[in-house]
Amino acid sequence: MNNLPVSLKTVDHVEITTLIDNYVDLLLPPSDIVTRPPIIKAGKILADTLLAEHGLSLLVTVYQGETKHTILFDTGYTKVGVLHNIEQLGIDLEAIEAIVLSHGHMDHTGSLYAILDQLPGPIPLVVHPGAFHHPRFTRGPDGSLRQWPQTLIRDDLERTNAKIIESKTPILIANNLVMATGEVERTTGFEKGFPNALMEKNGETVPDPIADDQSIVMNLSGKGLVVISGCAHAGIVNTVEFARKTTGEQKVHAVLGGFHLTGPFFEKIHDETIQELKKINPEIVMPMHCTGWKAIHRFAQEFTSSFILSSVGSKLTLAA
Repeated sequence: MNNLPVSLKTVDHVEITTLIDNYVDLLLPPSDIVTRPPIIKAGKILADTLLAEHGLSLLVTVYQGETKHTILFDTGYTKVGVLHNIEQLGIDLEAIEAIVLSHGHMDHTGSLYAILDQLPGPIPLVVHPGAFHHPRFTRGPDGSLRQWPQTLIRDDLERTNAKIIESKTPILIANNLVMATGEVERTTGFEKGFPNALMEKNGETVPDPIADDQSIVMNLSGKGLVVISGCAHAGIVNTVEFARKTTGEQKVHAVLGGFHLTGPFFEKIHDETIQELKKINPEIVMPMHCTGWKAIHRFAQEFTSSFILSSVGSKLTLAA
């Protein structure tokens, strides 16, 4: 794996709108850097609401000087959630220049085809080739195999307006202002991946490292990296360290996204994860999606000044 620093340009500011997450609260107050969605329009409470689901989708817009670029990171679980929320928030789909998928699981790819159907022309789709792997399984408590649905099919995508860009290594998009990490090096001793994940390979059922797991990274001028993970199956600490190594930038301004710390197995590494992130010392920590209720509350307790509660429809603005 080539880890020479890539030429990731700095950005002046970044806007991250949460299109889908596991949680929505329409009464959360805003802050200096977080805009919460309005529930009142023209003096009336809105008749429809934003939807939450077990999935993730983020709209990321980066600015440099007079130029801006917008990408879609993941597409939620259901076929309707992201598009419903885009309509509710009044977002222009045509502004999206590229789509990046964090990995091939169904809670990150669900609305992909529906979104592609509504986009006006060819659009780059950045994905690790392993995201197309099928079949994949989890092992249940009784030892039985439970097959994951296949929501990402190469042949089907090739018949859409997606311009598939497969890469295992870091790739720059949005005029070199955003980096998709590609496959993340796993160097910590405690982040061991998804223990019950399995895959079929050469006719055998073997452990699935979910090697297709990737994140996106920006470098906010003067402040450091903004690291956004989908599920961080590679480990959120591994992901941040890989971003630092690959970009050559050591300062980390913000870490957000799914950290996959929910459930009994991952509760065992809450302490180490928090300790290592404290050493990295990001100014903003915004856990989402599969981080889980217990872990999110731990982050709120441990990162009192940097923690931000994620909710569908929220827009985080980070400025240099």
